[in-house]
Amino acid sequence: MVLPSVNYLAVLVSAVVIFILGGLWYSPVLFAKKWIALQGKTEEEMKAAAKSASMPLMYLGALVSGLVVAWALAVLLNHFVNLSALRGAEVGAFCWVGFAAATSFPNAVFSMKPRALWAIDTFYNLASFVVAGAILAVWR
Repeated sequence: MVLPSVNYLAVLVSAVVIFILGGLWYSPVLFAKKWIALQGKTEEEMKAAAKSASMPLMYLGALVSGLVVAWALAVLLNHFVNLSALRGAEVGAFCWVGFAAATSFPNAVFSMKPRALWAIDTFYNLASFVVAGAILAVWR
């Protein structure tokens, strides 16, 4: 199967926007305190774990994941005509419902993850898909 060509600069920009959104989403400005508490940890425990982890590799992994999401959305959006930011956002939301939310919810339920924790994580994905869809739809 030959995939349609995409605007790789738009994919890169979308990935960076997803990465920045993640930094904001999981910061004290938005959901960090609630997200940490729902994991049954303290801020000190999370900071200690972060020190022992390879943070550059974690950040790189997050950026690469954003690139994959943006690239896949760009390929999918190339199959639509008359795209607008709204249509791109709708396609992003549809992909979130059909793929991200639908697969992460059973995992959260069976792992007994608090639903509020699942909600914080999955609505970050929704926001990422919607924003990337809008960017990629208008910047083809």
